[in-house]
Amino acid sequence: MRKIAILGITLILALVLATPAFAQDGSVVHVVKPGENLYRISLRYGTTIQAIAAANGLTNTSRIYVGQKLTIPTGSGSPAPSTTPSSGTHIVQRGENLYRISLRYGTTVQEIAAANGLVNTSRIYVGQKLVIPGASASSAPSAPTSSGKTYTVKRGDTLSAIGLRYGVSTWSLANLNSIPDPSLIFVGQVLRIPSGGSPSSPAPSSPSPGSPAPSAATSGRWIDVDLSEQRLRAYEGNTVVRSTLVSTGLPGTPTPTGQYRVYVKYTSTTMSGPGYYLTNVPYTMYFYSGYGIHGTYWHSNFGHPMSHGCINLPTPEAQWLFNWASVGTLVNIHW
Repeated sequence: MRKIAILGITLILALVLATPAFAQDGSVVHVVKPGENLYRISLRYGTTIQAIAAANGLTNTSRIYVGQKLTIPTGSGSPAPSTTPSSGTHIVQRGENLYRISLRYGTTVQEIAAANGLVNTSRIYVGQKLVIPGASASSAPSAPTSSGKTYTVKRGDTLSAIGLRYGVSTWSLANLNSIPDPSLIFVGQVLRIPSGGSPSSPAPSSPSPGSPAPSAATSGRWIDVDLSEQRLRAYEGNTVVRSTLVSTGLPGTPTPTGQYRVYVKYTSTTMSGPGYYLTNVPYTMYFYSGYGIHGTYWHSNFGHPMSHGCINLPTPEAQWLFNWASVGTLVNIHW
């Protein structure tokens, strides 16, 4: 009888916790349950994280605890559906990570992690169903069709660089050619180009080691990265003003070659992907998609490939370069 009584009390408590209470002003009082975060709660009640934080005086929206009572300022007494029409789902495929998935749907790693209660953003598994915030079920890219064009992979090519050349996405190239891991292509591989893709200009040439960038760049500041030497040089016109050893991408995660421009700078940022989660990455300058030049505190093996495609610098060198270069600075990467 004692066990039955305890079980009955447990069931009653579970029902109480699962059912929102109502305040006198018509707002809802929600009791936080295991696995919940403010993003999921806001979706359930059709409100926003900011509105819940303001109603409860929360200064850190990532810190709530099980059993905490939150006032939900919905203005009505009924919770919204737990899944909104503005969200879709994605089934994780082999070779994918949250960063690639976020690029595909035009969202961020942090938003997908929050929507799915993921604590470790580097741990997802094949077949896992992920809620994609802001993506409807019909918003996933449709299967690409071939344009009849082909491209033969050359040394230093990456799938993203080839996609950029033909004006198509990395995802469409990988999908059309049944490539499970977009970071793994090989010299001589013949790729079919999705329809709608055509080369807007010849592929960026790879200057010989130590050679300057095209003359159009030599009138101002620009950055040269020599993958064969594992060395970065900062130029003002044709004059080298700074030179340092770097660590670029490993064979399975190569650094893209070509000419790019710095499009955003962060004094500190978080980077994550398969097998790594790095906070406070210093003096980061992104030049293409998720590829950046940044300081490195987790190794000092400069002069040897070490990265997932980014260009690792000693932190003092990264700080100097960060202060020297501006958004729009040319980055010339070659073998």
